[in-house]
Amino acid sequence: MDRRVIIIASVVLLIGLAFITYQQVNAPPIYHGSVYATPKPAVDFTLQSDQGPVRLSDLRGRFVLLYFGYTYCPDVCPTTLANLKKAVEQAGRAAENFQVVFISVDPRRDTPARMGEYVRYFNPEFIGITGTQEEISGVTANFGIHYHLNDSESETSYTVDHTSVVIVIDPQGNQRLVWPHAATAQDMATDMKALVKQTR
Repeated sequence: MDRRVIIIASVVLLIGLAFITYQQVNAPPIYHGSVYATPKPAVDFTLQSDQGPVRLSDLRGRFVLLYFGYTYCPDVCPTTLANLKKAVEQAGRAAENFQVVFISVDPRRDTPARMGEYVRYFNPEFIGITGTQEEISGVTANFGIHYHLNDSESETSYTVDHTSVVIVIDPQGNQRLVWPHAATAQDMATDMKALVKQTR
């Protein structure tokens, strides 16, 4: 074969490989949840932690992982918080850019003190907040979270049905992504790394 043909073929092959590599490196990440097509500003709110009031806008500059549940939850809440704990560990240094916030949908039983004690069982950096029934209903409505206190003969022993998703709010205060309950710790950790990389 003509040497010139070999050289040209080699150059074309190298260009093709370089293009494919560029596409792979610069392709937008595929996240493990629902991505907002356009930025949706997260409505600001202030609720109470055991360390004092927490305002969402005070957390600007970091990603916020927002989860709604309650401390007496027998299954989905502790499972989700355990997954968030693992995700933070698996995300490594990228996790420094994230703040997990757990909001109660059971303000009747979940006091700020109880919320603080509960979240610190999973991670001392997690924030647990609560408020009045009216305040909680306002926040859940703004984020599309549905919850219902189930009837019970006891005032202290009842369950709460609620939407179980994690809402990712970016450092600019926009809702970027929603992880479903089925998202694993590895899924979330992978997305956390991708989100940080994409904002650099």
